[in-house]
Amino acid sequence: MMKWVMAVLAGLMSVCPAFAEEAIVGRASVVDGDNIEIAGERIRLHGVDAPESWQICEDGDGLRYRCGREAAMMLDRFLEESRPTRCETIERDRYGRFVGVCFRADGVEVNLWLVESGLAVDWERYSRGAYADAQAKARKRARAKQLLSC
Repeated sequence: MMKWVMAVLAGLMSVCPAFAEEAIVGRASVVDGDNIEIAGERIRLHGVDAPESWQICEDGDGLRYRCGREAAMMLDRFLEESRPTRCETIERDRYGRFVGVCFRADGVEVNLWLVESGLAVDWERYSRGAYADAQAKARKRARAKQLLSC
Protein backbone atom coordinates (compact mmCIF):
# COMPACT_ATOMS: atom_id res chain seq x y z
CA MET A 1 0.00 0.00 0.00
CA MET A 2 2.77 2.46 0.92
CA LYS A 3 4.54 1.88 -2.42
CA TRP A 4 1.29 2.69 -4.24
CA VAL A 5 0.83 5.96 -2.29
CA MET A 6 4.43 6.99 -2.99
CA ALA A 7 3.99 6.21 -6.70
CA VAL A 8 0.83 8.34 -6.86
CA LEU A 9 2.54 11.23 -5.06
CA ALA A 10 5.56 11.01 -7.38
CA GLY A 11 3.23 11.13 -10.38
CA LEU A 12 1.38 14.15 -9.00
CA MET A 13 4.65 15.98 -8.38
CA SER A 14 5.64 15.61 -12.01
CA VAL A 15 2.27 16.95 -13.18
CA CYS A 16 1.56 19.51 -10.46
CA PRO A 17 4.59 21.50 -9.32
CA ALA A 18 2.79 22.80 -6.23
CA PHE A 19 3.06 19.35 -4.64
CA ALA A 20 6.85 19.34 -4.76
CA GLU A 21 7.78 22.16 -2.39
CA GLU A 22 6.31 25.22 -0.75
CA ALA A 23 5.90 28.25 -2.98
CA ILE A 24 8.51 30.99 -2.77
CA VAL A 25 6.91 34.43 -2.81
CA GLY A 26 8.47 37.88 -2.86
CA ARG A 27 10.06 40.61 -4.91
CA ALA A 28 11.99 38.95 -7.72
CA SER A 29 15.40 40.13 -8.89
CA VAL A 30 16.39 39.05 -12.37
CA VAL A 31 19.68 37.18 -12.63
CA ASP A 32 19.33 36.51 -16.36
CA GLY A 33 16.58 35.62 -18.84
CA ASP A 34 15.65 32.33 -17.16
CA ASN A 35 16.87 32.76 -13.56
CA ILE A 36 15.47 34.95 -10.81
CA GLU A 37 16.13 35.38 -7.12
CA ILE A 38 13.54 35.79 -4.37
CA ALA A 39 14.48 36.23 -0.71
CA GLY A 40 18.02 34.99 -1.36
CA GLU A 41 16.86 31.86 -3.23
CA ARG A 42 17.90 31.35 -6.86
CA ILE A 43 15.11 29.97 -9.03
CA ARG A 44 15.67 28.49 -12.49
CA LEU A 45 12.52 28.87 -14.58
CA HIS A 46 11.36 25.36 -15.42
CA GLY A 47 11.05 24.21 -19.03
CA VAL A 48 12.37 27.31 -20.76
CA ASP A 49 15.78 28.39 -21.99
CA ALA A 50 16.77 32.01 -22.59
CA PRO A 51 20.06 33.35 -23.92
CA GLU A 52 22.81 33.98 -21.38
CA SER A 53 23.32 37.62 -20.37
CA TRP A 54 26.57 37.86 -22.36
CA GLN A 55 25.16 36.15 -25.47
CA ILE A 56 25.08 37.92 -28.85
CA CYS A 57 22.40 37.13 -31.46
CA GLU A 58 21.59 38.29 -34.98
CA ASP A 59 18.25 39.75 -35.98
CA GLY A 60 16.49 39.05 -39.28
CA ASP A 61 18.62 41.69 -41.01
CA GLY A 62 21.88 40.18 -39.80
CA LEU A 63 22.48 42.91 -37.20
CA ARG A 64 24.10 41.70 -33.98
CA TYR A 65 22.61 42.58 -30.59
CA ARG A 66 22.94 41.50 -26.97
CA CYS A 67 19.90 39.21 -26.87
CA GLY A 68 20.72 37.83 -23.41
CA ARG A 69 20.85 41.29 -21.90
CA GLU A 70 17.62 42.21 -23.68
CA ALA A 71 15.85 39.09 -22.37
CA ALA A 72 16.90 39.89 -18.79
CA MET A 73 15.83 43.53 -19.08
CA MET A 74 12.45 42.63 -20.58
CA LEU A 75 11.86 40.03 -17.85
CA ASP A 76 12.71 42.61 -15.19
CA ARG A 77 10.19 45.10 -16.64
CA PHE A 78 7.55 42.36 -16.92
CA LEU A 79 7.96 41.33 -13.27
CA GLU A 80 7.89 44.98 -12.09
CA GLU A 81 4.38 45.39 -13.54
CA SER A 82 2.75 43.05 -11.01
CA ARG A 83 4.43 42.16 -7.73
CA PRO A 84 5.08 39.98 -5.83
CA THR A 85 6.23 36.95 -7.81
CA ARG A 86 5.22 33.45 -6.67
CA CYS A 87 7.22 30.41 -7.72
CA GLU A 88 5.94 26.87 -7.33
CA THR A 89 9.11 24.85 -7.00
CA ILE A 90 9.57 21.42 -8.50
CA GLU A 91 13.09 20.43 -7.45
CA ARG A 92 16.61 21.63 -6.87
CA ASP A 93 19.04 21.37 -9.76
CA ARG A 94 22.66 20.26 -9.64
CA TYR A 95 23.72 23.84 -8.84
CA GLY A 96 21.46 24.01 -5.78
CA ARG A 97 18.95 26.35 -7.39
CA PHE A 98 15.24 25.74 -7.08
CA VAL A 99 13.55 24.94 -10.38
CA GLY A 100 9.99 26.17 -10.69
CA VAL A 101 7.08 27.70 -12.50
CA CYS A 102 6.57 31.32 -11.52
CA PHE A 103 3.60 33.67 -11.61
CA ARG A 104 3.16 37.41 -11.23
CA ALA A 105 0.67 38.73 -8.66
CA ASP A 106 -1.92 39.08 -11.44
CA GLY A 107 -1.63 35.33 -12.17
CA VAL A 108 0.29 35.56 -15.45
CA GLU A 109 2.76 32.69 -15.78
CA VAL A 110 6.30 34.03 -16.23
CA ASN A 111 7.71 30.93 -17.95
CA LEU A 112 4.94 30.97 -20.58
CA TRP A 113 5.26 34.72 -21.12
CA LEU A 114 8.98 34.39 -21.85
CA VAL A 115 8.32 31.89 -24.63
CA GLU A 116 5.28 33.75 -26.00
CA SER A 117 7.38 36.90 -26.16
CA GLY A 118 10.15 35.18 -28.11
CA LEU A 119 12.67 35.81 -25.31
CA ALA A 120 13.09 32.12 -24.47
CA VAL A 121 12.43 28.77 -26.11
CA ASP A 122 10.56 25.71 -24.95
CA TRP A 123 13.14 23.38 -23.39
CA GLU A 124 11.21 20.27 -24.34
CA ARG A 125 13.56 17.92 -22.53
CA TYR A 126 12.24 19.34 -19.25
CA SER A 127 8.90 20.89 -20.18
CA ARG A 128 7.67 17.86 -22.11
CA GLY A 129 6.43 20.29 -24.76
CA ALA A 130 4.37 22.44 -22.37
CA TYR A 131 5.45 25.60 -24.20
CA ALA A 132 5.58 24.22 -27.77
CA ASP A 133 2.40 26.02 -28.89
CA ALA A 134 3.60 29.32 -27.41
CA GLN A 135 6.94 28.88 -29.21
CA ALA A 136 5.23 28.17 -32.55
CA LYS A 137 3.07 31.30 -32.16
CA ALA A 138 6.10 33.43 -31.26
CA ARG A 139 7.99 32.21 -34.32
CA LYS A 140 4.98 32.86 -36.55
CA ARG A 141 4.69 36.44 -35.18
CA ALA A 142 8.42 37.01 -35.73
CA ARG A 143 8.16 35.84 -39.36
CA ALA A 144 5.10 38.05 -39.96
CA LYS A 145 6.88 41.04 -38.43
CA GLN A 146 9.91 40.40 -40.62
CA LEU A 147 7.73 40.19 -43.75
CA LEU A 148 5.94 43.43 -42.86
CA SER A 149 9.22 45.29 -42.48
CA CYS A 150 10.32 44.42 -46.04
